[in-house]
Amino acid sequence: MKLTLKIWRQKNRNEKGAFVKYAVDNVDPEMSVLECLDVLNESLILRGEVPVAFEHDCREGICGSCGFMINGVAHGPERGTTACQLSMRHFKEGDELTLEPWRAKAFPMVKDLVVNRRALDHIIEASGYVSVATGQAPDGNDILVGKEVADQSMDAAACIGCGACVAACPNASAALFTGAKITHLGVLPQGQPERERRALSMVAQMNAEVFGNCTSIGECTGVCPKEIPLEVIANMNRDYVCASFTRREDFPTPVTPVVQRT
Repeated sequence: MKLTLKIWRQKNRNEKGAFVKYAVDNVDPEMSVLECLDVLNESLILRGEVPVAFEHDCREGICGSCGFMINGVAHGPERGTTACQLSMRHFKEGDELTLEPWRAKAFPMVKDLVVNRRALDHIIEASGYVSVATGQAPDGNDILVGKEVADQSMDAAACIGCGACVAACPNASAALFTGAKITHLGVLPQGQPERERRALSMVAQMNAEVFGNCTSIGECTGVCPKEIPLEVIANMNRDYVCASFTRREDFPTPVTPVVQRT
C-alpha cells in the first residue's frame, strides 16, 4: 500500500515550522501509524535526512506517550484508540495523512510531533495522590469498597494522560483530565480526608497552567482513547464548589468557575 504522509516539521519552538510531504511505499496494512513512521525514518536516515521526531514508549495504548493529530483528529479516526494502536488498514491506497502535534498554549512545542506535556504532571503534583503514613502496609480488606464506587473510580483511573482531550478542545481545556484524576481518588474511602483540598489544589494548578475553560462541548471525551465519561467534569465541579465554601480560609483568593456556559 502506498500512502503520502504530510507531516509538520519544526526544529524547535523558536523556529517556524511547515508541513512536508513524504511518499511511503510498501506500507503493511497491519502496521500501526508509529510503525509507519519508523519505516519513513529509516528511509530518511539512509538518505542523510533528519528523521521525524515523535514520542512513544509502550506502544500498547497504556503509557500515553504517543499522540498527535491525524487528519485533524486526535489519535486518528478510530474511537477508543491511541496512535500506536491505530493500524494502517483503516486507510486506503493513495490516501494522504496529515500529521501534526497537539496545539495548545499549555503544551509548548519541542520538535516536529513532540510537545511538552509537563503541565499535566504539575496538576497531578498539586494534589493528585493520597497521603499515607509510612510503615507496614495495611491489609487490602481493611477498608471495604462497594462495587459501584470501585467501578466509578476505575473508569476514571483509566485516563493515561495523553493530552488528546486538550488538543481536541476548542478552548484547550484540561477539565476531562483533571476531572478524571479528582474522581479517581475522590470517590474512594481512602481519598475522603483530602477530597476538598485535592479539588481546590488541582483546579488551581490547572488554571495556573493556562489551560482554557471548559464550555461542555464534549470533543474531549469523543477523542479520549480510554473514553473517559464527561461525568468526571461534573464530579470535579461539585467537589470544587463545595470545597470553595468549606475550606475558604485555606484558599483566600476568589473562586473561579471551572466550567463556563456559552
